[in-house]
Amino acid sequence: MSSNDTILRFLFDKTDIRGEITLLEKSYQEAISHQDIPAPLKQLLGEFLAATVLVSQTLKFDGILTVQARGKGPVSLIMADVSNRGEVRCILQQNPEHESINDYNDLSLPDLIGKGALSIIIEPEKGERYQGIVPLEHDTLAECLCHYFVQSEQLPTRMWLFSDGKKCGGLFLQCLPAQVIQDHEQRNEQWQTATQLAATIKQDELFELNLEDCLYRLFNEFECRVFPEKTLKFRCKCSEEKTLDAVYSLGEQDARQLIAEQDVINVDCQFCGRKYIVSETMIDQIFTRKSIH
Repeated sequence: MSSNDTILRFLFDKTDIRGEITLLEKSYQEAISHQDIPAPLKQLLGEFLAATVLVSQTLKFDGILTVQARGKGPVSLIMADVSNRGEVRCILQQNPEHESINDYNDLSLPDLIGKGALSIIIEPEKGERYQGIVPLEHDTLAECLCHYFVQSEQLPTRMWLFSDGKKCGGLFLQCLPAQVIQDHEQRNEQWQTATQLAATIKQDELFELNLEDCLYRLFNEFECRVFPEKTLKFRCKCSEEKTLDAVYSLGEQDARQLIAEQDVINVDCQFCGRKYIVSETMIDQIFTRKSIH
């Protein structure tokens, strides 16, 4: 029985089609609980979180995958990341310089981000960091990411994303290079059938049904092999050590000036809302320690 914070990988036997289906509830709610943003933007952030989880399963690595968009529109930053251990987090920042908008529902992703870019960032525990740029040429996140896979990997890809501010999830299908089926016409027919069936998915059934039951309802005419589920959970990566490193990066002169003006330096983690207080004694310690090393 699947819980409400899991992802399932599956493939269709006798085809070259693979996929994933995911649902997040508690982890999603924990990730957005401290973020004061309008409901439509919470839904968009949920789509980013679900999409990041789905995309992460296409890679085999130990590390972190991030999907983020930065721009000069009403939303200046939106991002989500997931580790190979299933630890997720996400954040959305509105542009304070942009005029207030009454109805975000009518805006496409490019409208929200404005002049900017969508990127996929891979940070392996071993190896070099990689960043791929995804053009903001389509209205939705799903369309932009599918276009990226088609262009960069030449793999037909479809994605369906859902979010209501309480739950988020999605379905991902990808046609792999020919191994099982070599005939082009047969491969195309299988892909068309699979995507047509997948397109019938509804938000209510994804959010209410067990994920395996949802797959059966969608794809019972295929031989669908489901792999063990992976649990997802919210976990922030902030710490006092990282906070002190950030203060150190300001430089000793600026850090001491802030202390002189405010008595302490307050640092709030934007991902989890945790508050850190850096005192003058801590400033003395970090700059003395760093200078010794």
